[in-house]
Amino acid sequence: MNKPADASRSGSASEDESESASEESVYSGLEDEPDTSSDEKEENNQGDDGDQLPDEYVEDSSDEEDIRNTVGNVPMEWYRDYGHLGYDVTGSKVMKPKHGDELDEFLDKMENPNYWRTVTDKMTGQKMVLDDGDLEMIKRIQKGAHPSTSENMYEPWVDFFSSETMIHPVTNRPADKRSFVPSKWERLKVGQMVHAIKMGWMKRREEKKSKEEEEDPFYMLWKDDEEPDITKRYRQHIPAPKLPLPGHAESYNPPPEYLLTKEEEEKWKEQEPEERRQNFIPQKFSALRKVPAYDRFVNERFERCLDLYLCPRQRKMRMNVNPEDLIPKLPKPKDLQPFPTTEAVVYKGHTDMVRCVCPDPSGQWLATGSDDNTVSNTTVLIVNPGLVDKLLVSNTDTLVMSFEDSQDAPAEKKVPVDWIASDLNLEDYKTGLRLKVEHPKEISQVTWHAKGDYFATVMPKGESMSVLIHQLSRRRSQNPFSKSKGLVQRVLFHPVRPFLFVATQRFVRVYNLLKQQLTKKLQTNCKWVSSMDVHPGGDNVIIGSYDCRLSWFDLDLSTKPYQTLRHHKKALRQVAFHPRYPLFASASDDCSIIVCHGMVYSDLLQNPLIVPVKVLRGHTAKNSVGVLDCHFHPTQPWIFSAGADGTARLYT
Repeated sequence: MNKPADASRSGSASEDESESASEESVYSGLEDEPDTSSDEKEENNQGDDGDQLPDEYVEDSSDEEDIRNTVGNVPMEWYRDYGHLGYDVTGSKVMKPKHGDELDEFLDKMENPNYWRTVTDKMTGQKMVLDDGDLEMIKRIQKGAHPSTSENMYEPWVDFFSSETMIHPVTNRPADKRSFVPSKWERLKVGQMVHAIKMGWMKRREEKKSKEEEEDPFYMLWKDDEEPDITKRYRQHIPAPKLPLPGHAESYNPPPEYLLTKEEEEKWKEQEPEERRQNFIPQKFSALRKVPAYDRFVNERFERCLDLYLCPRQRKMRMNVNPEDLIPKLPKPKDLQPFPTTEAVVYKGHTDMVRCVCPDPSGQWLATGSDDNTVSNTTVLIVNPGLVDKLLVSNTDTLVMSFEDSQDAPAEKKVPVDWIASDLNLEDYKTGLRLKVEHPKEISQVTWHAKGDYFATVMPKGESMSVLIHQLSRRRSQNPFSKSKGLVQRVLFHPVRPFLFVATQRFVRVYNLLKQQLTKKLQTNCKWVSSMDVHPGGDNVIIGSYDCRLSWFDLDLSTKPYQTLRHHKKALRQVAFHPRYPLFASASDDCSIIVCHGMVYSDLLQNPLIVPVKVLRGHTAKNSVGVLDCHFHPTQPWIFSAGADGTARLYT
């Protein structure tokens, strides 16, 4: 349907009017600029040859694409220091429009009524005056409405493409031939790539990565040394130490105790400058205005400069650690009961210090040894007191008296030890004495094997015969060592295995009696070993020393102490394990017995738990000697002790 001619003319006329209005809105900002810039525009529009170039702003139209900026959509800050905004088709610069200074801006603000609606285009740098339509659009955008007033956001929905399947498609054009035939250019490209791979010119991504990984990256080994000293000083700057603050002696009105007397002042003057405690004499003034100038100011400043220049400084890393975090968290002693806590019985009767104490396996009887000199120090007495089961007493006598000296026994190296049996008619036999084992030197210790047929003796002055092992049933003795390894202090049998522990002054050697060889050598880290005991399990050993140390050894862990305890103030005389409970104790010359909880776990990955639980006191010192021996009860969590005060005590 054709439109009327008048309507077409009116439409074209409206279009021309809109174009003219838009052009006026564009150039309205240019008309307000001063006329002085016209000469500059003419100069800028002239080329290198002086020819007059056409002004591109004259031919600009709002409907066309903006050709005044030829650099594209980039930040204009990049061209802040340049006078152009790109180049035109002929290669000439597209110059920026000239703007006035702040004074021109102020005059324009005062005189131009359209200043409030004038904005600057960031892309071209031109000033543009917004018309009423632009202002209305801005207001609608600020309110969150649609920018255009002519658009209806709620127009009726027109379903151009129906959801129903139609018979006739939208387009019924047949498919092209190229969609079925392989591409010729792709074939050529693939052929070139295959040829390049065969010749080795092109490599796969995996090969490139593997080649880069194989190549070792090179770096400068002495790069830090090549750094200049100035930057190194700046990077590793250590601030100078601050001067100490002045004290009371440096006050103009110090307290009287800081003033020197005449004698002290003369003594101060006689001393060398390096020996003086302070390098000035305190003086007292009634007012601050009476204080004269300090005469040693320059000297002190010079000495300060020398200290900063010549004295080396070192940066030390200081760690802020809470001291409580370093203390291991141990269980409370109340949770580790039972253990002996109080003194129950005091055994009196000896006239001199009690050296040793030992209960019988049933725990009903107690034997003590004293310095009463009733028995020779070179004799071991085998006594059957007859205090337990009569059947056991008779069997013991039968075993001891059934010995027959066989002449056909193989010849062995003779040991200077005499076995003397007690006569049945003598009074010694009636009192319980069965055998005497005479030794050539003084004996310091006797220890029994777990089975009861073997016992060992220690003679510290016996040299190569310091340790002797005796067999009761055959009445024979043997020397397991041909050479002396040092002054032997203690000897113990392993409770389960055929091992022998020999403690000298500084080392503990573990020997295998079957293989007759040295198994381990423990380093005690102490000056003089005094006592030793083996855990009932056989894998842990405790050692006491005269330098107030108790060392715990884990034989499966190391040959060095697992833990060292320094709870006693004087020498340790004896250490002992409890045969059933996880307890061990140490007796010292400070008249105290410290009982500790020592739990040994079956899990080899878990370390033993060692916790001191109780300090037992009661003995008194005599000739600087305190508690000499301690031994646990076989079945109860009790402990017996022997002291230099001539008493034995029981703690329960």
